[in-house]
Amino acid sequence: MLMLSFSSLLLAGCRTAPEGCQWHSLFDGETLDGWKASENKETFTVRDGMIVVHGPRSHLFYVGPVNDANFTNFEFKADVMTHLGSNSGIYFHTEYQETGWPAKGYECQVNTTHTDRKKTGGLYGVQDVIDNAPSKDGEWFEYYIRVEGKHIIIRIDGQTTVAWTEPEEPPSAGRRISSGTIGLQGHDPKSIVYFKNIMVRPLPEHAW
Repeated sequence: MLMLSFSSLLLAGCRTAPEGCQWHSLFDGETLDGWKASENKETFTVRDGMIVVHGPRSHLFYVGPVNDANFTNFEFKADVMTHLGSNSGIYFHTEYQETGWPAKGYECQVNTTHTDRKKTGGLYGVQDVIDNAPSKDGEWFEYYIRVEGKHIIIRIDGQTTVAWTEPEEPPSAGRRISSGTIGLQGHDPKSIVYFKNIMVRPLPEHAW
C-alpha cells in the first residue's frame, strides 16, 4: 500500500512537470539544430551521429525547443569519449555567452588524461575528482547529472562521483543553482572529445 501511494504521488508530480518527466533528445545525430556555438564556431561539427569537439576555445549552448532551453530540476545523460590529453566539460544552469568561459552555471568536468588534475566526474572547482579519472580515453562512458533543489549528483557509468548540496553561500555569484540551459565545452585546439545520445528529463519541483 505504501509503495502504491508513493507511485501515485510520483505520477501526479510528473503530470505537473513541464515535459511530463519524459526523456527528450537534445541532439538529432545529424545537425547542430537547436544548438548555438560561441566564439570559434568551427570547433563543433557533426560526424557519424556524434558531436565532435575539436578546435579553439568555444562553447555550444542548447537553444532548442525542449523546455524552452531552460532547466531547473532535471536529469541529464550523454555518452562521451575523450582522446589522449583532451579536456572538455558540460555546463548546466548556464546561458549563451559569445566569448570566454561561461560566467553562469556549474561545469561538470570531462578530462581523462589532460594535465589538469581535475578529472572526469567532478563538479569543477567545487567538488573535484583529483588525479584518478573514472573514464578511459578511447572508450565511451555515460555521463549522468541530476539536479534537484540544491542537490547535485554526478555519475560516470553508474558510479557516483559527486553528491553535493549547495550551501546558503554558493561558491560565487555565477556559480549557483538557479535555472538555465546546457552547454558543451571546447577547451583548446589539442583536445578532441565526442558526445552522442544527449538526453534530458525535466523534473517537477518535488520529483522524489
